[in-house]
Amino acid sequence: MESFFNVKKPDEVFSIIDGFEPVGKETVSLEDALGLVLSADITAPEDLPAFFRSVMDGYAIMARDSFGANESLPAFFEVTGEVLMGEAPSVVLERGQAINISTGGMLPKGADSVVMVEYCHLLDDATLEISRAVSPLENVIQPGDDFKEGSVVFKKGHILRPQDLGLTAGLGIPEIPVYKRPKIAIISTGDEVVPVNRRTRPGQVRDINRYTLDAFCRQAGAKPLFIGLCPDEFKPLKEMVTRALEQADMVLISGGSSVGTRDLTIKVINELPEFQLLVHGISISPGKPTIIGRSGKKPVIGLPGHATSALVVAEIFLSRLIRRLSGCNYLQKRIHPLIKARLGQNIESAGGREDYIRVRLLPKGKSIIAEPVFGKSGLISTLVEADGLVKIDMNTEGLYKDDLVEVMAFSSRYGDMYYLNEKAVQT
Repeated sequence: MESFFNVKKPDEVFSIIDGFEPVGKETVSLEDALGLVLSADITAPEDLPAFFRSVMDGYAIMARDSFGANESLPAFFEVTGEVLMGEAPSVVLERGQAINISTGGMLPKGADSVVMVEYCHLLDDATLEISRAVSPLENVIQPGDDFKEGSVVFKKGHILRPQDLGLTAGLGIPEIPVYKRPKIAIISTGDEVVPVNRRTRPGQVRDINRYTLDAFCRQAGAKPLFIGLCPDEFKPLKEMVTRALEQADMVLISGGSSVGTRDLTIKVINELPEFQLLVHGISISPGKPTIIGRSGKKPVIGLPGHATSALVVAEIFLSRLIRRLSGCNYLQKRIHPLIKARLGQNIESAGGREDYIRVRLLPKGKSIIAEPVFGKSGLISTLVEADGLVKIDMNTEGLYKDDLVEVMAFSSRYGDMYYLNEKAVQT
């Protein structure tokens, strides 16, 4: 019979995770910043845009000269020139004059609006007919319309997206301060585990966790580092864990996290320098035999050997921990897309723990059905067939068919589901 000590409820584990600090700071170029987290506020060093710009192809005019113009009674203007892209206009607009301008061009002095080319007709080289009135600043962006000089563009803790990098480039900021991308060491354990390219003998399994955890870390924005596959022996495992701590910011050990004669993880990590055991067992299913500790400031995680249990723990807890190490404030960003769906059938649950049920999302009319994917705990096929997880609370005996539930969508499948029935998805 398994026995655990220091078992924590999920909410207690989240609080422990939030106690870890980001791994460090650095300054990177815009090309290398995608997906990283800002370590300081970014403020605008100048107005963006820095000048009055046209947002349409057409003619720059004084708006008051067009008042009352329509198709029956057009207004006439003298064309006095053209705005060249990338240059400040040298001409000054006078009353009754118009200057040809392209999208993005700088308005000449005296102009306060742009008439779209669709409402303009050249009668000759110097005479323009306009069949529609415009208002002051129509089709014009003013200096600072995007951001004013000195204003906060992005706050510390913001995860950088493509559009964010574009804005930063527009402000003339080639390098930005970010938190470092955490390096995560991965160790697989077990006498029965063999490399993926080896033919298995009876009783052996291939190393699934190396690849699932590697991919999970990459998807979460971390840098995975595979240390090796270790047999159930104390000395080799201790050597690997020690080497992992020297090379990485966090260590993941899959297998050997439960209590038994050959489960060495807890014995090994207890001998690490400045080690503190924070969690030995979490009241969830699957994934109860999970270890969370710290050696100095670095997290050391013992995951169940079953691939399904390891990945569920990764989705629920490691995604949050990686974000903490990456500098992201969990409260600012939702980790998993949440999809509201109707449960497809009754689900029973044991009391005293949180159950995470794999579900398949199926469109039905204007709603989404969350159909449970049942199977024995060691089968990875239950995750392969699933689109996300449904949580059954600790003090709930189960859920009933047609209950409205929130599905924690696996990120790689979320886009597929949204495309399948986008009007039904509620986030």
